Amino acid sequence: VLFLRKGNVNQYREADGCACDNIYKMEKNSTFLFLFESFFFIIRTEGFHNPYIRKMIKVDVIMYKRVLLKLSGEALSSPGNSFDPKILASLAKELKQVHELGVDLAIVVGGGNFIRGKMAETMGIERVQADYMGMLATVINALAVQSALEQEGVPTRVQTAIEMQKVAEPFIVRRANRHLEKSRVVIFGAGTGNPYFSTDTTAALRASEIGADVILMAKNGVDGVYNADPKTNPDAVKYDTLTYMDLIQEGLAVMDTTATSMCMDNDIDLVVFNMNEHGNILKAVQGDITGTVITKERK
Repeated sequence: VLFLRKGNVNQYREADGCACDNIYKMEKNSTFLFLFESFFFIIRTEGFHNPYIRKMIKVDVIMYKRVLLKLSGEALSSPGNSFDPKILASLAKELKQVHELGVDLAIVVGGGNFIRGKMAETMGIERVQADYMGMLATVINALAVQSALEQEGVPTRVQTAIEMQKVAEPFIVRRANRHLEKSRVVIFGAGTGNPYFSTDTTAALRASEIGADVILMAKNGVDGVYNADPKTNPDAVKYDTLTYMDLIQEGLAVMDTTATSMCMDNDIDLVVFNMNEHGNILKAVQGDITGTVITKERK
């Protein structure tokens, strides 16, 4: 089309042989040429931003190059089971698709399927002790996710903030970045290694350290941020976009204030979405998700 537009038909025919004779004949049909050029103009200008056109021409576009996925421990479980094999297998298949796009993928996983703060408080366990128990729970979940990914042929490394050399690598920023550069999925376990810090803060800290473009916060059954709990309030209103200051000022319980401040200070986007719908992680990476996008400044 570019050759025809410039009038270089003879040059194009010489370069591509008899196949160009057909194009030369098409040139005479101005209606066909107009439609042909118009189609490619639309693809060039809108194709990479319109999800429907992308699906039609099967173009894989990524919104973010380096992402950190925050998984809750409960998202890996089912009623009566700390781990659900079907959920793990489905998650691994979806993460494999993300990995195949060439995205640098890191994961922080919680430990709520084993122990939560309120549970420990009810049992009379001291806060510091309970937090260390939670850190160990995140390592168990990290190893489970690693196993599921490796069954799908995805290379992974687990790094922990508390050293356990026979189980995983110690967390070292440079080593983590090197793994990501080599297209390995890095799973961070044991939180920050310190009590009183949530896995939300761990996600914000690790995302800052590895230079992630975005934190994908996969929620269990909730498709974004609401002004009230949608499970108990049918009139709850969902937000499509927010700023970190909105979270702080309106007291929206998306993540704790320490994590919120860290994301805001380091200008890391946050996407909140429902991971129970298969394919949503891939959509989030491609910018097609229907969840809530939280940024430092309103866009």
